[in-house]
Amino acid sequence: MSLADKLAARQIKDLIPYQSARRIGGIGNSYLNANESPYPAYEMPEKETWQRYPDFLPGDLVTKYGLYAHTQSDNVLTTRGADEGIDLLIRAFCEPKQDSIVISPPTYAMYGFIAEAHQVEIQNVPLIAPEFSLDLNSFKSIKKNPKLVFLCHPNNPTGNLLKRSDVVSIADHFKDEAFVVIDEAYIEFTPNESFALDINKVPNLVILRTLSKAFSLAPGSHRFCVSAA
Repeated sequence: MSLADKLAARQIKDLIPYQSARRIGGIGNSYLNANESPYPAYEMPEKETWQRYPDFLPGDLVTKYGLYAHTQSDNVLTTRGADEGIDLLIRAFCEPKQDSIVISPPTYAMYGFIAEAHQVEIQNVPLIAPEFSLDLNSFKSIKKNPKLVFLCHPNNPTGNLLKRSDVVSIADHFKDEAFVVIDEAYIEFTPNESFALDINKVPNLVILRTLSKAFSLAPGSHRFCVSAA
């Protein structure tokens, strides 16, 4: 059994997958089972397809981002906006009023905000000032096993980089118990390599990346989850 199968929330395991009309496929230009208009929007050129629902997982985008991140396209999931990936991870693996996540403040506030919205407990392991380094001893003394550990690299708002050896040590400690999620929204502004290069060696790593910062594509709201799981 994979770690994802082991950690998946009960309500997710019980779901019957939804098959959209687009995923079922078909032949021709009129998808009646999708309830789309076969005609372009008013005064829109006929070659445009704005009246169509978008693909659930844009194949070309995922393939090209996989090449950019030096991983297989099967390891890439694209999400809408900076926070949907965080939300999906918490909903997929955490049961309300039962499971927990770990964060290391000061850090990006949305990890805790989304967890609270889903009634998921938050365990705090503060960074050690003044370098804002990870507190390995506190991580390893956590009594209640979390489902997810969120780390920000470089950290938002302090800007410091996490030591690779520290991250690998934490991931190894939780290797059979939790996913370690590395938020790399600002990784392109650093000289360090992405942890996406380590997902095959450290299979419980999940990397969050974005096009909104270094690529100046905030309106596109493209976020990526990279994982071998």
